[in-house]
Amino acid sequence: MTTSIKVKSPFNGRLLQEIPLMNEQLVEEKMAKAHALFKDRSRWLKPYERIAILERTKKLMEARVEELTIIAASEGGKPYQDSKVEVLRAINGVQLAIEYIGQIKGDQIPMGITAASLNRLAFTMPEPIGVVLSISAFNHPLNLAVHQIVPAFAVGCPVIIKPASSTPMSAIELVKMMIEAGLPVDWAEVVVCNRENAELMVKDRRVNYFSFIGSAEVGWALRSKLAPGTHCAMEHGGSAPVIVEPDTDINDAISLLGKGAFYHAGQVCVSVQRVFVHDSIMDEFSMKLVAYAKSIKVGDPLDPFIEVGPLIDSCEQERVHKWVNEAVEEGAELLCGGRKCMATCYQPTVLLDPSEDSKVSKLEVFGPVVCLYTYSKLQEAIDRSNSLDLAFQASIFTKNMDKALDAVSQLNASAVMINDHTAFRVDWMPFGGRDSSGIGVGGIPYSMKEMTRDKLMVIRSKSI
Repeated sequence: MTTSIKVKSPFNGRLLQEIPLMNEQLVEEKMAKAHALFKDRSRWLKPYERIAILERTKKLMEARVEELTIIAASEGGKPYQDSKVEVLRAINGVQLAIEYIGQIKGDQIPMGITAASLNRLAFTMPEPIGVVLSISAFNHPLNLAVHQIVPAFAVGCPVIIKPASSTPMSAIELVKMMIEAGLPVDWAEVVVCNRENAELMVKDRRVNYFSFIGSAEVGWALRSKLAPGTHCAMEHGGSAPVIVEPDTDINDAISLLGKGAFYHAGQVCVSVQRVFVHDSIMDEFSMKLVAYAKSIKVGDPLDPFIEVGPLIDSCEQERVHKWVNEAVEEGAELLCGGRKCMATCYQPTVLLDPSEDSKVSKLEVFGPVVCLYTYSKLQEAIDRSNSLDLAFQASIFTKNMDKALDAVSQLNASAVMINDHTAFRVDWMPFGGRDSSGIGVGGIPYSMKEMTRDKLMVIRSKSI
């Protein structure tokens, strides 16, 4: 029986840390303590106390940016320069939570509108929803931990997080810093356990809110096992359709879409994947995108000059390679890339007109692969963009605002970018998929809202 996990660099397999797995008894203890904490209102922290802890946490993170960057880049494989951006973004996420605590408020419900409601005042009062269980993905190990731990604590919920087995170190470090900042016992726990024990937590009736970031297959299966009444947010992947109209500034679009396609080796839920390019500009567009892809430096994520690091493991490298080869066999033209390099890296790859039945056209690639498709009419591009059950972020490039707004209204997406790539995000905006891509809304203030529930108070008085 496996009793620990070995966290290794996805780039070269170097052992970073060995972490003991919690057994069923330890997992139950963590769950019981979180539930007991929530039930005991005498232990609840006042808003000003939570603010103070988060402010001290932020200062500790600011003092350790380099350390956190190295941890995230080492375990997740995201290049150093992008991992540093992730750390700074995570720090800003803590600040957003601090600011939003003071904005959580209830509403007055009108009374006296009917005879039956006379002599009454009514108010809603937000309360913490209860124990929050979070299961996280590997691709943003620190920022996802912030998004799944900090909003819960900020509104007064005990939180348990199970980070991805390949990238647990950043979440562990975050909670350590929160404890150093004064976080009392049982408010936030990192549970490193096997799938069986994780599933036991998901099924537990003591969980009031379940936050999942990861594959749709796993996420929807876990959702079906939630106890009655458990709220949830599921963030899965998309296939990021982009439409490029003939009046587009091609050079501007290439710089944005290239970054959006190959950032973190394409291992992002809103990574640019399917790009529909008008036939009148396809030759120029494809030539410039290929030049961009060929210019990217691939390699060791700890090298500050590297732009694309490894896939998370060799299995993912092999899967992406297989999908690319299948697409070529099914009629796609390989414009560049299509090769493994080093232990787990993959060359940035551009495919032209893959079959609609190829995996790269139907499924989330989650690798450094972008597919170009030729179209002649805008409506055709919109219809093809909407052809999948996946629906997350989409975009259109055009100088014609009427066309842009038409696309916004028709595209089945939770967010549509105009003249920007699909991977754009700031952490104070709503973020989440629809249909097969997810349910619920992320973004620091939106998660905080979801992790509260309203209680209605009605006061009856003859003097009112």
